[in-house]
Amino acid sequence: MSARTLVVVNPSSRSGTTRRRFAGVEAKLREALGPLEVEWTGAPRDAERIAREGVRSGIERIVVAGGDGTTSEVVTGLLAADLGRYAQIAILPLGTGGDLIRTLGVSREIDRAVAAIAGGSSRSIDAGRVTYRDREGAERTSYFVNVTSLGVSGLVTELVNRTSKAFGGSASFLVGTLRGLARYRTPEVKLELDGETIHAGPLVLATAANGRYFGGGMKVAPEAQLDDGLLDVVVVPGFSKARLVRELPRIYRGTHLFVEGVLSRRGRCLEASAEPGSVWLELDGEPLGTLPARVEILPGALSVVGCSA
Repeated sequence: MSARTLVVVNPSSRSGTTRRRFAGVEAKLREALGPLEVEWTGAPRDAERIAREGVRSGIERIVVAGGDGTTSEVVTGLLAADLGRYAQIAILPLGTGGDLIRTLGVSREIDRAVAAIAGGSSRSIDAGRVTYRDREGAERTSYFVNVTSLGVSGLVTELVNRTSKAFGGSASFLVGTLRGLARYRTPEVKLELDGETIHAGPLVLATAANGRYFGGGMKVAPEAQLDDGLLDVVVVPGFSKARLVRELPRIYRGTHLFVEGVLSRRGRCLEASAEPGSVWLELDGEPLGTLPARVEILPGALSVVGCSA
């Protein structure tokens, strides 16, 4: 008997392209997986509710038809309700950045991605939990699979999400990064990893990574593993803007860890503090909130299907 499957569709994903493409994708899914239940998101964080209610009603497999942000919402809906062990998650390559699928080894060809989901090979992976302040200053908690980061990346995701992504994730995030670097004012940030202070001073970027890529293909944490029970923390201190632009290509190649001044550590819990409201976070490519924040790894919290890595 096939698993009861729910497809969560974000019609706004990739500037509305998912809405136009989904009829053809749905036909392929039904042919490969059998009966489906389909739910469309209608507002931010809607996927959290859809995933949570679906699993509580007996759904065993959730297929995400959207990007990293939609996947993060699905994961938050499950983990916040302690439902992560009750359903498998599969991801279709329909989002803008597609950073998580790079680490998971999900094919960008729809036919191959659907066939991999139908094949049923699954693996357990870690997830992350981040506690932060929302725009009104209230404490909130969200979950992620790929990367949460703070500093210039928070501004970049805000800029990217305000503009069209019609030219794809890599181009959108590259333009957003250059615009963000031009506008960014380097704040003072304190970072503690498992109780040890690893940075205190001007900061451009810090990541707490479960996956390897963010920003539409930047290999920000080249050594990260999705199932090692650790966060890969990468810190870029207060470099000049000229130096940041000069070193930017290294992040795409994953060679920035060799740049003098860049710090790379592994740990289970990252705490970040700064003047309230001065530093923004992003989570799996979506603007989130501000510091102070606490990021923790949740080993083996999820089961994913349809990946090759």
